[in-house]
Amino acid sequence: MTRQTVVLGAGMVGVSIAWHLQQRGHQVTLVDRRQPGRETSFGNAGIIQREAVRPYAFPRDMKTILSVLPNRRVDIRYRAAGMMNAASPLLSYWHNSSSRLYQKIIPEWASLIQLCLKTHEPMIKAAGAEHLVRKEGWLEIYRTQARLDKRVREAEEARELYGVQFDVLDRAGIEGKEPDISSDIIGAIHWLDPWTVADPGALVSAYAEAFTQSGGELHQGVIQKVEQVGERWRVVTEAETLEADNVVVALGPWSGDWMKGLGYHFPTFVKRGYHMHYATQAPAKLHYWLMDAEVGYLLAPMNAGVRLTTGAELNRIESPADEQQLQAAEKVARTLFPLGERRDSTAWKGARPCLPDMKPVIGAAPRHPGLWLAFGHGHQGFTLGPATGQLLADMIEGKSTEIDMTPFRADRF
Repeated sequence: MTRQTVVLGAGMVGVSIAWHLQQRGHQVTLVDRRQPGRETSFGNAGIIQREAVRPYAFPRDMKTILSVLPNRRVDIRYRAAGMMNAASPLLSYWHNSSSRLYQKIIPEWASLIQLCLKTHEPMIKAAGAEHLVRKEGWLEIYRTQARLDKRVREAEEARELYGVQFDVLDRAGIEGKEPDISSDIIGAIHWLDPWTVADPGALVSAYAEAFTQSGGELHQGVIQKVEQVGERWRVVTEAETLEADNVVVALGPWSGDWMKGLGYHFPTFVKRGYHMHYATQAPAKLHYWLMDAEVGYLLAPMNAGVRLTTGAELNRIESPADEQQLQAAEKVARTLFPLGERRDSTAWKGARPCLPDMKPVIGAAPRHPGLWLAFGHGHQGFTLGPATGQLLADMIEGKSTEIDMTPFRADRF
């Protein structure tokens, strides 16, 4: 008999899981309160980050920590309520960022990252979404030679251990690729492997359309209840009741709260972020995705305009937007590149779903047969959705996986 599966969450992770299961002959229904790709997946920087073999660690050196305390940095902001709300997982995050533990986490994390391009590729082709994707890499830019040199050493290690490819650019090399950026930029790393996406939300939507065209069902509705009934599962929305053999929780930053209703308490927290689109001042043109690494924001030439994405804001997911971080990033960005007027009436706000050991949960729920979990990808849900889809589909079918999934087990918490 055909296995019936309900996937909760239509971001990049949930859509990718649904697509993989549908390709394997499962009967899949994808459920979300919004259309696919309209929440967290909509607002990111649009890079499939093959180079990102190191997860984002919590700062450990006192100089950096002291620089964060005045709460004026572009790359990291915090709110007292958000810090209090996530105090325990943030403390664990700090602990896991110690050199000893972090060095163990890197190869586990990298095993996922190394799958990202080859798992996106068949989905891009199936969706006919090649027009959204560029395969020219992106630039990480620097103002000071010492910071660039340090990053190059890390890149060389990543190349040796994980096959990451890059070029180092001097000022002349930068001018050949981005002639309109500030002369303050003295060098850059050109990451060669990653692919960039001109409209991240549209790519997720295209993947979802490929899913429905292959027979999958899309149900838009607010989830009210998820419960086990005998050996099957029931998902209740305000419009419909769905029954299935398997349920997958891929609800991004909302996953932790939903899991509490099923008796699980994962130490989830969020890093919020903002974006805004801009015109450019003619005749200037931005050619590449640019990460201003020493400040902590990114500029991306997308279909909607030049997208500026901020770093992380440690705050509660439901707290009102605070555009001070975006405004600070914009002030610096205007000295880097001739941005024009804002194209959006208000800033977009989203939340990255995080766990304190910097790794997602991917696999079976410990106490409920037929319940599967896929959340906590931090900054890389857009990058890792298709890899997660392939791996979880293998696990649901009882097949061997391409990588060791032990580091991502739910029962590690």
